[in-house]
Amino acid sequence: MADFFDHLSDILFLDIETASLTEKFEELDPRLQEEWIKKERLIRMENPEEVEPGSLYFDRAGIHAEFGRVICVGVGFFQSKKKDKKLVFRSKIFGDSDERELLLALKDLLDKKKWLLCAHNGKEFDFPYLCRRMLIQGIPLPEPLQIAGKKPWEVRHLDTMELWKFGDYKHYTRLELLAAVFGVPTSKDGIDGSQVNTVFYHENDLEKIKKYCLRDVEVTARIYMAMHPQSDELEIEIVHSEESKKDHKD
Repeated sequence: MADFFDHLSDILFLDIETASLTEKFEELDPRLQEEWIKKERLIRMENPEEVEPGSLYFDRAGIHAEFGRVICVGVGFFQSKKKDKKLVFRSKIFGDSDERELLLALKDLLDKKKWLLCAHNGKEFDFPYLCRRMLIQGIPLPEPLQIAGKKPWEVRHLDTMELWKFGDYKHYTRLELLAAVFGVPTSKDGIDGSQVNTVFYHENDLEKIKKYCLRDVEVTARIYMAMHPQSDELEIEIVHSEESKKDHKD
């Protein structure tokens, strides 16, 4: 148990929210419009009734890094107070309509130490999406996101969905499903991932998305802890960055 707590503060839990690169398909660069239509032909195999080119752009482009953008990133890490039988989870949100500024701020944090990154479906979505968008924005990748040439065991990435599979490759497991089975409060109160693009472009409410993103980070962290049950029941105190000026100490 000592080793678990010794390394727990090295884990940076992470969640990203993304939107389509532009609000309307017609606003997209013409070269990207042409490429999206090709991508859309593959997507339409699932939705053969869709016939208008570009009709799937608003709903589907945000999940593809070439046609989307990062609008906020939530992060958090644990600090152990073993004497008090308590863990303090310190979280922070990076949210900005200027994607490059957001990613630069995130890079500053990721460069501070050799983090072990953890996200739900992070290996399939969050980590590669961040890498692609950083390179598109001309930002060198911070060390925790550099995986080229590394052996699998040298990549410091954790994925709660992968941990839950235990070698089973049959299906995708939603974060909300794991939250439900472990009794973790839902993060889907008021908004879910399918509504992010609408909230961002139509409601112009980035704050609502940031709050949702932070809740997802907290849920991911709680699920990770549930996957590593301890003999002692530990209280978890949540502290957002705006509530404390304390920085993380190695």
